[in-house]
Amino acid sequence: MKHLLITLALIALGCTTAHADKIKVRLYTNTTINSINISFDLGAYNLYVDDNRLLEDMVGQGRSVIIRPAGNKIHISVNETNYGTFDRLFLQATDTACILCLNPEGAKQRTYEGDLEITPLKSGSLLLLNLVEFETYIAGVVQSEIYGKQTDIFRIQAIISRTWALRNISKHRSDGYNFCDHVHCQAYLNRCIRPDIMLGAIQSSGETLVDSEGNLIETPFHSNSGGQTANSEDVWRTALPYLRSVTDTFSFRMRQSDWTKAIPLNRWLDYFARKHKIDTKNPALRDSLLNFTQDTRKVRLLGIPLTRIRSDFQLKSTFFSVTTDPQNPNNIIIHGHGYGHGVGLSQEGAIRMVGLGISYDSILRHYYTGAILHHDPTANRSYVENYVNQITRIIQEDKNKKTQTHSKQDDWLGRLFRLRDREERQEVYIEEQQDNEKDWQYEW
Repeated sequence: MKHLLITLALIALGCTTAHADKIKVRLYTNTTINSINISFDLGAYNLYVDDNRLLEDMVGQGRSVIIRPAGNKIHISVNETNYGTFDRLFLQATDTACILCLNPEGAKQRTYEGDLEITPLKSGSLLLLNLVEFETYIAGVVQSEIYGKQTDIFRIQAIISRTWALRNISKHRSDGYNFCDHVHCQAYLNRCIRPDIMLGAIQSSGETLVDSEGNLIETPFHSNSGGQTANSEDVWRTALPYLRSVTDTFSFRMRQSDWTKAIPLNRWLDYFARKHKIDTKNPALRDSLLNFTQDTRKVRLLGIPLTRIRSDFQLKSTFFSVTTDPQNPNNIIIHGHGYGHGVGLSQEGAIRMVGLGISYDSILRHYYTGAILHHDPTANRSYVENYVNQITRIIQEDKNKKTQTHSKQDDWLGRLFRLRDREERQEVYIEEQQDNEKDWQYEW
């Protein structure tokens, strides 16, 4: 059969040609991988080693690739076949609708689209790189970074994640890849498995945030502002015109709106005396430390950056007040608002705004002062609209068939693949007929 080009890079509107190619993302960045078992949820892969020597072709469902470090090389076996040691493994997807299932020893299972490269690290563990289409990566980031149900929530997150990624495309160039999968870059903890998240990401295609000169802006975000966002210079020293403190009542009464933490009084006072040379026996200074309030965001307490205090005491935010504990005079109570650094978009504030019917572009302008939502003029809108219509159709099918049990492979990508294959072959698709796995076990 003719291969389908369900290539998300085609809708990576706003990317240059270079950005439309596959990017490299390091997986399990903060985890030591000593062994991994790779299985296949959808499609087939060619297995290459070293300098692109084909070891096996059409490795797919029912096959299991096991990799372990072996000195400065990696040991590879496929099912019961032991192939020995090599410098590099490369699993190349034979089509766009291919899904890898990664099962590392001592870490959670994940699934990804695209290709996979594995090489040994000097530490004796494994380096895993996902070579993936840019927009597929963005959808995975959105799923990892935000919760919610309304499509515009995911559209907003996709725009700021895309803007950040394009601005920082070479962040890990010296390491041999584009991004890591941790908060140092953006969380990318799985492929996008939810069609509603994919829908929001696709609807945002070609949309980025720029300044008045057309340059991509920095787009930091956090869980909850606590009612007021922070100026960029109050957290990272650099003042940016689009990262201004704004009142954010939309962040009230959400999951991360408020928090408290009890700290022993002696530990609190000793911290300032020992680390910051504050005379805690001075009544005025002592009172400032025990009765600190923030009705609006402040930057320092007795000249000490609140960011430093937050880090040293592992507080959820710098937007907090301090009182003595009326139930226990040996404790102080920190009453805090929000979660995160407070700069840029408050995710829970955006979730509330979407629920109130506020447009996604207005929400972005609220959090990124003066920023401009850029729509790429070269966007193939007809392609995007067709893609959106088909994803919407899949979402509606799920709503109509809540009791239907799908196989593990039967997520939005597998169903879209079947739908387009039927259309390409001009076959009749009976929606009432339940799909089964035999519908899409094609010859690859």
